[in-house]
Amino acid sequence: MSRDGASGLRHGWTTGACATAATTAAYTALLTGEFPDPVTIDLPNDRHPSFALAQESLADGAAWAGIVKDAGDDPDVTHGALVGVRVTHGEPGSGVVFRAGEGVGTVTKPGLPLAVGEPAINPMPRQFMREHVAAVARRHGGTGDVVVEVSIEDGAELARRTWNPRLGILGGLSVLGTTGVVVPYSCSSWIDSIRRGIDVARAAGHEHVAGCTGSTSERTVQELYGLPEDALLDMGDFAGAVLKYLRRHPVPRLTVAGGIGKLAKLADGHLDLHSGRSQVSFDSLAARVAGAGGPPGLVEGVRGANTALDALRQCQAAGLPLGDLVAAGARETALGVLRGAPVAVDVVVIDRAGVVVGRA
Repeated sequence: MSRDGASGLRHGWTTGACATAATTAAYTALLTGEFPDPVTIDLPNDRHPSFALAQESLADGAAWAGIVKDAGDDPDVTHGALVGVRVTHGEPGSGVVFRAGEGVGTVTKPGLPLAVGEPAINPMPRQFMREHVAAVARRHGGTGDVVVEVSIEDGAELARRTWNPRLGILGGLSVLGTTGVVVPYSCSSWIDSIRRGIDVARAAGHEHVAGCTGSTSERTVQELYGLPEDALLDMGDFAGAVLKYLRRHPVPRLTVAGGIGKLAKLADGHLDLHSGRSQVSFDSLAARVAGAGGPPGLVEGVRGANTALDALRQCQAAGLPLGDLVAAGARETALGVLRGAPVAVDVVVIDRAGVVVGRA
């Protein structure tokens, strides 16, 4: 297992890579009677990882192989889960037919890169599995016509901690991965979920979506606008991901909602609002207060504030609407990223209790 040179963190393997390895082992056993263990697969970028089998069985014309997912040092909800594949012979000429086993979801809403009713096995893992089935067939004289049923242990339970229910993927997890490799803390799966959320909202015909930094801002937006769940985007710290995707795939109206600290960073032009990657500038907040005619004592108080919330409270006591100033700055940043895309933007700033303290 390799480590990332910059962070020293250990890379892992995606659910799609694990399913590909399990498919390869199971189909090999179906044709030869023997499971390769470990089983080696070919991934993009000249990677050829080997996987140990955690489970295997061969009976009644079906082969089953299970692999325990190792996500490396990434906090992946499926780390340690058993990814299993059952392979049986398919109808002549049918190619590879995918089925959702226990713990793998089914697509129920349009807008995803899979048809409604299909198992939630993404296009790239499907391609990996098809290629490996074809290679096994060539090696051992098979037809390549198989039914591949993928399952993930406890997947239905784990799926509740993901975007899947909101995206209309019901009954379990998605089988994901574009390169087969999990890069620790790359946040790529979160950003991909944001994009899929926008796709689903557009396909549902929603004309108003909301990018929210957390559950409190999400509740506030729902109370304000009564938006359906699939119009709410769990933006987290990735404001830039929402805005850049909407620039290419516009929705008529976007609400950006979050606490004053995160939206103060957006107002300063930061598109990644994580505390480790951007900081609140109290000089910038002080400049906003000064520009709004705040007295020198308040300007200096804001400059020396401990937190953005502390600055907000000082301004509230003085009757100066810092929340509105931050909201206006955040909206300006958002419009700049959208570059004229037909998206009307409003911003809602809240305090920790979810009370609206600023709008633009």
